[in-house]
Formats: sequence, C-alpha cells, structure tokens
Amino acid sequence: MPEAMEWLVNLGYPGLFIGTFLAGTVLPMSSDVLLVGMLAAGADPVACLLLAAVGNWLGAMTSYWLGWFAKWEWLERAFKVRPETLEKQKVRVDRFGVWLAPFFWAPVIGVVFMIALGFYRVRPRMTALMALAGSFVRFLFWILLQCAFFGEA
Repeated sequence: MPEAMEWLVNLGYPGLFIGTFLAGTVLPMSSDVLLVGMLAAGADPVACLLLAAVGNWLGAMTSYWLGWFAKWEWLERAFKVRPETLEKQKVRVDRFGVWLAPFFWAPVIGVVFMIALGFYRVRPRMTALMALAGSFVRFLFWILLQCAFFGEA
C-alpha cells in the first residue's frame, strides 16, 4: 500500500472520508484500496460505507461544480479546444445526461463525466442523486465482496 494510503488508513474514519473525497476529485487516488484497507483493519462496514460513499460523492460534486463555473473561453485558451469540439461533446453529454453521474468513479473518464455534467449544466439535483447512488452501490459492492471472501468485513 502506498505511503499516502497507509497514512490515511492510520487516521481511521477521518482518513477514509478525506481519502475518498480526494479520490472523487481530479486527484489520482484509489478509494477502493483505502476502503478495503479500513475493512481489513477491522473498521465497521456500515460506518465505512457511509463515510466512503458521502466522501467520494462530495469529491465528485466538487468536480461537477468546477465544471459548472468553468468558462468556454478558459477551455479554448488553456486546452486549445475549439468551440466546435465543445459543441460535439455537448451532444454526447446531452444524449446520456444524468446517467453518466453514477459512473463518476471510473478511472480517468469518471471525473471528466462530472466536469462535463457541470460544464453543460446538467440538472444539478438529479446529477447529485445519481452520483450518490453510484457511490453507494460501488462501496457496497466492495464491502459485500470482502464479506464473501473473508467472512465478516
């Protein structure tokens, strides 16, 4: 386990919340490894589920709001993105809409989903609800997997 992850596990529940929050943003971290580490250390699965799901969801919503407040001009200047490209991406985002939000945890592309949902102003409340549901299901999966392979989580 990388040193930063070990440090977060040693912080206990606050470390789980902080780590999952950061992993929900643009930072390259694995909240799954952190959750499994906490469970292996004997942490309460229900507390871990709640803290991990909410922390990761808040991190994802931070990415959403970063997108919301971004300006077209910034993207054009900073990333040399042409307006036509942004228009094409808008069509794609509009096609799937809030259904992209539950998959914000997917490596690399997930944070792009959340930023795009914010940038194109896709329904904030529904996006938040779908992202929370996706986060909850994701961590529940890991907890159930831990139980299946190792007995009690």
